[in-house]
Amino acid sequence: MDMGRESRWEKDAMTVEIVFALVTAVVLAAAVFAAALALTLVFDLAGSASKGVLMAGALVGAAVGMWRLVRVLYRFDAERRKGH
Repeated sequence: MDMGRESRWEKDAMTVEIVFALVTAVVLAAAVFAAALALTLVFDLAGSASKGVLMAGALVGAAVGMWRLVRVLYRFDAERRKGH
């Protein structure tokens, strides 16, 4: 009976970790994009320069978000395999 509980706890822990990874990845990506948006507003960029900075911000934000997602889930899996 304890094995069933343990298995359920592990599933719950994995669910919490996935949600944490997704939320922090989205927040980090949004922060990077917001920084790019702030640059366009502070330097009053217009036209293609503004679009370029915003596109770069979106791409870097997406890359940073994916990096965060993979890093958190990889770290969780490594800790789980160690038995912590």
